[in-house]
Amino acid sequence: MGAPVAHEPVRVRAPGKINVFLSVGEVRDDGYHDVATAYQAVSLYEDVVAHPDDGFSVSFTGSVDVSSLPTDASNLAVRAARALARRTGHRGGVRLEIEKNVPIAGGMGGGSADAAAALVACDALWGTALPKEQLLKLAARLGADVPFALMGGTAIGTDRGDRLSPALARGSFHWVLAFSDHGMSTPAVYTALDAHRERYAADIRPASSAPSVDPHVLHALRAGDPEMLADCLSNDLQAPALRLRPELADVLELGETSGALAGIVSGSGPTVALLASDVESAIDLQVALSASGLRSARVTGPVAGARVVAD
Repeated sequence: MGAPVAHEPVRVRAPGKINVFLSVGEVRDDGYHDVATAYQAVSLYEDVVAHPDDGFSVSFTGSVDVSSLPTDASNLAVRAARALARRTGHRGGVRLEIEKNVPIAGGMGGGSADAAAALVACDALWGTALPKEQLLKLAARLGADVPFALMGGTAIGTDRGDRLSPALARGSFHWVLAFSDHGMSTPAVYTALDAHRERYAADIRPASSAPSVDPHVLHALRAGDPEMLADCLSNDLQAPALRLRPELADVLELGETSGALAGIVSGSGPTVALLASDVESAIDLQVALSASGLRSARVTGPVAGARVVAD
């Protein structure tokens, strides 16, 4: 039996993510790639409020420019709500209000966080009480990063990134995020990676058919040691992202000369994540970035996945 249907709006908060490690396998026959990644959920959040309604709709506000986001049936959060309704046989709809703070097309999984939050919010609003395992299955059909936004914390993702195994992480890691004014297309970055590998085939190691996460990354996370993690940050998409956006190299250099232990392009970019040794170093680093005219945010990780919060 499901839980009672809520008559008041339900608010859910879901985190953005950083890929502290991302290994991309060879291109498959279907044009996609297997990946092995270490995700960390960080304290930059999307807030989704679900209101009872007859139909399905979504609107946006937030600290980022939301003018380019679709609000029709193609929107990922609306697709998530409809998928849950189909799965559970719920006959009503929902009006979603989303406050966005994760950059759009920024390599931090903001759209995936919206979808995960919509699943949790509608499940609570409609009283459908779907088991977590079933929510994760629905999430995986919506996108590779959606299951992790639902799970949160720290996890290893394989296959498309949607096959998750929780990973132990001690303490908190301090990051400063440097944002770009324009997003990047994930398919374009993967295409650039394939071209990069073909261009330098004689000079670089061939792509793996079965990528895996470096065990040093897992050890650093378990130890809660930022200096150890800094030594093994890695992202196969960074080189093609820098080729498409050469100015990101300047951001990485500025971060590292301003006190960051290391920097990495998050996911397919263009957000740059700079790892600091502690909170004081993170504050100094953010001040340095701001003085150079960069938009930035100071965050910590790991944090919880999509969850209901009080208004």
